[in-house]
Amino acid sequence: MPLSEDEQRILRQIEEELEQDPTFAQRGYRVSRRRSALLVLGLVLGLAVTVVCLAVSFIAAFAAFLFVVFMAVKLESEIRLLGREQLGQLPISAWLHARRPDEQSDVAD
Repeated sequence: MPLSEDEQRILRQIEEELEQDPTFAQRGYRVSRRRSALLVLGLVLGLAVTVVCLAVSFIAAFAAFLFVVFMAVKLESEIRLLGREQLGQLPISAWLHARRPDEQSDVAD
């Protein structure tokens, strides 16, 4: 459904106000590569410690496994933020004219 002229005018006005706000871009999601790399490293090391601790003690292995689960949950949240950040960089036209992968093209081959 297309926007009315009044809605388009309001949308343009909001976009102009956001472009003029110098702190708007800084308030978005920020994903640190260093933090993501440390989470991956912690996850791999946690898995290695879990395997080693299985030979020593079940309780130590369970604690290491809990650490791995914690690191996996934190990494998953970082990946979600990265996805939001990448989606946020798309122009509005990409959102409005996007097609679903299962839709067929109207042009005959």
